[in-house]
Amino acid sequence: MEKFNKVKTLLEASEADFAAFYKKGNKAAGTRVRNVMQQLKTLAQEIRQEVTEQKNKA
Repeated sequence: MEKFNKVKTLLEASEADFAAFYKKGNKAAGTRVRNVMQQLKTLAQEIRQEVTEQKNKA
C-alpha cells in the first residue's frame, strides 16, 4: 500500500508540470513530466511484482 501512496503523491505533485507542458508548451515541464512518468513506471512494476508474489502465496 505504501508504493500505491507514492504513486498518488507523485501524480499530485506533478500536476502543475503536466498543465504547464500541455497547456503552455513549456518544454522544461515536459522533461519533468517524462521523469515522473519513468518513476511511475518503476513503481508500477514493483507493485505488480508484489501483487504476483502475494497471489502465489495463497
